[in-house]
Amino acid sequence: MRQENDLGKDPIGKLVLRIALPSMLAQFVNVLYSIVDRMYIGNIAGVGELALAGVGVCGPVITMIGSVASLVGIGGAPLMSIRLGEGKQAKAKAILANCFMMLCVLSLVLVAVLFLVKRPMLLFFGASKATIPYADSYFSVYIAGTLFALLATGMSQFIICQGFAKIAMCAVILGAVLNIVLDPIFIFALDMGVAGAAIATVLSQLASCCFVLAFLFGQRPMVSISFGGYSWQVIRRVLVIGLTPFAIIAVDNMMIIAMNTVLQRYGGAVQGDVLVTCATIAQSFMLVVTMPLSGISGGTQAILSYNYGAQQIDRVRAAQRKIFLLCLTYTVCMTAVAWLCGQWFVRLFTSDAAVAQKALWAIRVCTLSLLPLGIQYEIVDGFTAIGQVRFSLPLSFWRKLVYFAALFALPVIWGAQAAFYAEPISDFFGPLVSMIVYLLAMKRVLKKREAKRETAPDQVRIAAE
Repeated sequence: MRQENDLGKDPIGKLVLRIALPSMLAQFVNVLYSIVDRMYIGNIAGVGELALAGVGVCGPVITMIGSVASLVGIGGAPLMSIRLGEGKQAKAKAILANCFMMLCVLSLVLVAVLFLVKRPMLLFFGASKATIPYADSYFSVYIAGTLFALLATGMSQFIICQGFAKIAMCAVILGAVLNIVLDPIFIFALDMGVAGAAIATVLSQLASCCFVLAFLFGQRPMVSISFGGYSWQVIRRVLVIGLTPFAIIAVDNMMIIAMNTVLQRYGGAVQGDVLVTCATIAQSFMLVVTMPLSGISGGTQAILSYNYGAQQIDRVRAAQRKIFLLCLTYTVCMTAVAWLCGQWFVRLFTSDAAVAQKALWAIRVCTLSLLPLGIQYEIVDGFTAIGQVRFSLPLSFWRKLVYFAALFALPVIWGAQAAFYAEPISDFFGPLVSMIVYLLAMKRVLKKREAKRETAPDQVRIAAE
């Protein structure tokens, strides 16, 4: 059956929009998982701010769990797209089988480990004596649904890479809508507090997981989930390619954890929990920026991967130009939203005027360099899409290095609130180096691949044509 989108033949401009927009919307809706939870939790009578700070500590740890889905999903999906572009469907099928097995095994290992270390881990990552009961309550329930979360997120990448971006979007929307409906029921109607928010999230992820697996086990996709054919060579290749997105998400969350720790240390007993609450609200806004942005640059990886595999390099170049434009357009819009509408976003989380004012300031500081950040996302994801981890991984780590250097240096000189400036500093100097590397390396990589077209085996040339 024909895909929604033919990655090798449809016009590039329309193809990028048809895949980028559903992927962006899916990630935008996906961010509602955390935002809706935090919005309701912040409005729990009497304990809202402490509960919000506790769940804020859980946020980066939960996203680190999700980074395992990116390790396998974003590691395997570009590789599968390249094989499909080369006309090697049997190898594409083996990649999907291995990735499904990897996600199942890793989910079980994560649950076993996290249950053993959860409380000391949350304390280490910034929970205080006042917020640890809320953090522990939320996290204990959430990790029970790790299998659903990883399969829903990781396997969705294999739907997108086969041209079914709208199907993947529907899976995310299903979970998000269900979460929105269930949150007030479990939190307020059943009076379960933060544990109720976690239960609502787990049930929503279960629904998304069932939707994704029902599609991938069905007859509609070109490549369905199968069992057997497991290969260490395939697993190793998936892990190598997936290392960049995994490292990006994992280190991003180490950045959030480090931020919470620094704010607690330099803010002290008086300001520490308040600043962590403000950071949680600012991080929620940044999720609204970065997750849809990753939907644009990550969702369209399938276009780059497939055409790179088919050695249609002109289509790769044309697609990258369109993706850069979309990323810049989105970051311009979100910069305007942060500065013009940020106060309404903040009010979703707190009714305290002093906390709201400080959180609005934090959002505006964190969004000072969003435009270059949009360029960074496509450069890193573009290199990853064509298997060039040797460029994507160092560029990602460079931005993180700048962040950590600023985060630990600024508060020493100017106090706790100066830590918020680490975000715009890294979002400027990180992309600056990435743009230089991109201009020097990408053209050479694509020319090398294009030169192989003339000597390609007949079956590869046929697939490209």
